[in-house]
Amino acid sequence: MKQKKSILIIGDILGVLGAFFIFIVPFLFMLTNSLKDRKEANQLTLSLPEVFQWSNYKEVLTYNNGIVLTAFKNSLIITICSVIILVITCAMSGYILQRRNDKKMTVFNAVIMAGLMIPPAILPTISLMQSLHVYKTLFGMIMVEVALQTPFTVMLYRGFMSSIPVELEEAGYIDGCNRRRMFASVIFPLLKPVTATVVILNAVTVFNDFTNPLYFLPGIKNATVQLTLYNFMGQFSSSYNMLFADVIVITIPMLILFIIFNKRIVDGMVAGSVKG
Repeated sequence: MKQKKSILIIGDILGVLGAFFIFIVPFLFMLTNSLKDRKEANQLTLSLPEVFQWSNYKEVLTYNNGIVLTAFKNSLIITICSVIILVITCAMSGYILQRRNDKKMTVFNAVIMAGLMIPPAILPTISLMQSLHVYKTLFGMIMVEVALQTPFTVMLYRGFMSSIPVELEEAGYIDGCNRRRMFASVIFPLLKPVTATVVILNAVTVFNDFTNPLYFLPGIKNATVQLTLYNFMGQFSSSYNMLFADVIVITIPMLILFIIFNKRIVDGMVAGSVKG
């Protein structure tokens, strides 16, 4: 028994050390270099700056008429709208897919789950967006993000939905509820754990997306926070202090969100998998 506890303790220590070197050390490296001057930061060393250059952050926020602040606005609009649409549509889809077992639902389920394996086609998507006149628009970008995150979100909702007893719905129907009121008043409130997981995971994914806005939302006015890294890399190719300051600025909001709601993410995913 003592040997087993010792092995568990050693495993915990190794896990903490691994997480420290994988996550904490790179973050400290970026933070320290973001507070150095250009010459000192270009040495790319993990050491405290001789003089803390807090002005680096002010320069990043005011660069190019505040493009970083504009990018934050665009990213927040895309993230919030995408998450709201995903929660509403995927919760209803997961409910129907879980409760109905006919052939049509089997086909729909296969089509949705295929989205987890089939990579997005960039050129056909751009062509479709151009024909719909939504290319280079926030609305078009929101639709792309919703389409990409739908399969995984539906899978989470469907897995959690199996933990909700059918008897609750039967009791509601007896009391006179129709299907819409049943879902809105009875089913959806019970989905809070998995909804919290869906909101956090999708918010972090969409907010940190770099590739899709690069293809589907080009243009300086349409810049998102991750694309500001691309812009700074081009403008300050050898000014790593500015680049790292930009990285810290766009990383902190989602990092705080993830730290605060980390327990809810785990609880929501475990509840859906265990009870399902």
